Amino acid sequence: MKKILFLLFVLLGWQSAIANAAEFDHKEWNNLLQQNVYLIDGGQASEVDYQGFSDNKAQLNDYLAQLSKVKREQFDAWPKNDQLAFLINAYNAWTVSLILTKWPDLESIKDLGSLFSSPWSKKFIPLLGEKRSLDNIEHKLIRGSGRYDDPRIHFAVNCASIGCPALANQAYQGDNVDSLLNQQTRLFLEDRSRNHINGGTLELSSIFKWYREDFEKGWHGYHSLEDFLIAHASDLSLAQSEIDKLKSKSLKIDFLNYDWNLNSKAQ
Repeated sequence: MKKILFLLFVLLGWQSAIANAAEFDHKEWNNLLQQNVYLIDGGQASEVDYQGFSDNKAQLNDYLAQLSKVKREQFDAWPKNDQLAFLINAYNAWTVSLILTKWPDLESIKDLGSLFSSPWSKKFIPLLGEKRSLDNIEHKLIRGSGRYDDPRIHFAVNCASIGCPALANQAYQGDNVDSLLNQQTRLFLEDRSRNHINGGTLELSSIFKWYREDFEKGWHGYHSLEDFLIAHASDLSLAQSEIDKLKSKSLKIDFLNYDWNLNSKAQ
């Protein structure tokens, strides 16, 4: 009987530990975003106050240290929504941290790279038991894991550039990640500086060129980029004739140049 009670106690403790682990507190990151990210054009774009982040660097470093303390086995035990929220926040927070290594003496995140390596390939992030790069977080942990297969992440991870989708001014959490991803997707598609019809051609952000395969993997039944665009026709303000051409794959699609200038707030 004592052995059974002991095993029950261990089991309950294990379940409690998992439940607590899933409730990772992103409040510190949320506060930093609220203080230093300014939404413009109704939320379709954002400007980041990197000087404000720099002034609160101790708070940012504390949040990054909390992320680094999470063990891989803890992370793997969380619900997928908590995992995805964690990884998106980690990517965005460490991107800000990377910008601050040269702030204010840079005009683009690309200034942090070199002839032989990009800023996204730098291994400077202690996360889930490894020293990782931003590329590793995005392309291995998020896109390459097979756990999520959610193309909306491309409207959430932020590359600190004007061409990027807006950096949300709130942290992703397990209980808001789906609704916030939907919101960021809609806002990005509604931005006519990034996605619009021009003389019968649908001109889209280069994000759709670089990551086209992610929009064609069957998420929500979308097996082509056209399927995704048809589902978001209202966000793109497409006429019925343009929707019909998408259905027949006869609408010409082109991709716009990407603006790599820093998405910084004017000081």
